[in-house]
Amino acid sequence: MTRVLLADDDASVRKVLAASLRREGYDVTAAQDGQEALELLRATVGDEEAEPFDVLISDVRMPRLDGMSLLEQVARDFADLPVVMLTAHGTVDLAVTALKQGAFDFVSKPYDRDEFMRTIKKAARQHEKDDDEPKRGDKSARLLLGESEAMQKVVAMIDKVADSPSTVLVTGESGTGKELVAVALHEGSARKDKPFIRINCGAIPATLIEAELFGYEKGAFTGAATQKPGRFELADEGTLFLDEIGDLPLDMQVRLLRVLQEGTFERVGGIKTMSVDVRLIAATNKDLEAEIEAGRFRDDLFYRLNVVPIALPPLRDRPGDIRTLTEHFVDKYNQRLGKNIEAVDDDALKVLTTYPWPGNIRELENIIERTVLFSDGDRITRASLPPELLAKIDRARAPTTKDDAGAPRPMKEIVKEATAELERDLIQAALKETGGNVTHAARYLKISRKSLQLKMRDLGLREDRPGQPD
Repeated sequence: MTRVLLADDDASVRKVLAASLRREGYDVTAAQDGQEALELLRATVGDEEAEPFDVLISDVRMPRLDGMSLLEQVARDFADLPVVMLTAHGTVDLAVTALKQGAFDFVSKPYDRDEFMRTIKKAARQHEKDDDEPKRGDKSARLLLGESEAMQKVVAMIDKVADSPSTVLVTGESGTGKELVAVALHEGSARKDKPFIRINCGAIPATLIEAELFGYEKGAFTGAATQKPGRFELADEGTLFLDEIGDLPLDMQVRLLRVLQEGTFERVGGIKTMSVDVRLIAATNKDLEAEIEAGRFRDDLFYRLNVVPIALPPLRDRPGDIRTLTEHFVDKYNQRLGKNIEAVDDDALKVLTTYPWPGNIRELENIIERTVLFSDGDRITRASLPPELLAKIDRARAPTTKDDAGAPRPMKEIVKEATAELERDLIQAALKETGGNVTHAARYLKISRKSLQLKMRDLGLREDRPGQPD
């Protein structure tokens, strides 16, 4: 069940909103101000039994700790938690400030119930899909780019093009740090003091993406109770980062192409043509040229986006960066979890550099966070690492070469078993990445849906979401 933390100093508002959210199936915890909300968030850190929150809804004006101050601390300490700001004093300027500081969205009072619920649903979906890459609030995030030759080339490219207005297309597997590149480009440009607005094209339903990008006028559709600016408008004079651009529907690709060509658009339901000055950065983990051949992506939009291509290598191709990344994450979670890990032993680093990291930096960070959390001493050793990680390494290193009677097993049989184990790990990682969606997982693995289903059956993997559309 999705857990929502609601912070508002008005008891009647808390009661009404909490009741509405609970009717929609959300698990709601209410806080009477920002300070109490922050304490509830911190209470989930380091507690094995505590379920983390999935969405934070916060009023702007509250005693003790106001909403904007709460947002600032959440962006720093709980960077993957989507925050929806709620206020009766909404202006475009305040919306820009909130979104620039990391808010997921902004809803003005009096709010339309259906619109509000759609926003919360989007925020929860974003939290599920979020690739948990390094966030803007991390002052040491630049270190995550690493010191390998491959990453130094990426850094050199960022330094070269950051202050240009050219559109950049960042490609790479999920978890490689595409958002970090976008942030580095923004902060290295003359626009660094202007808004940096992010939108995940894959986390928003196709029916809502137009309104998210271009905004809408009051009454444009059912539930449009107020006028609302879109992401392009909010990013004016700044940078707009379109994550997962490969998931953008074809009809929206046409509208995006027009904005890139002319710099103009209309809000949904509006007739006034608006002009914006936006530096666009797009990112995807898909092969867009293959998507073009399949008819799912427009070639003219691809050429417009691909002015400056930056390709991020997977972590398995730069093992020399793992020590730097590991030490960075240890420092980060020492501070966040109140630990005092002073070093990582060579045997532990050897394990970390041997593992292929299908989830890239995101997976490494999760492993280090878990390791720091459960470590009792001041050093990380091989024994400190999660058992499932060690088991995967051991299986890969030492396949069983003899049968139960002690007789040598045929090499063909050993290879088949090792291949099946590798396929199992890859499929499970793809399913996790796509939220259990078999169709999307098949695309992720670049095999047919039928082939994936057959492999899942042969490997004893089941579809965990029966009855849900793929």
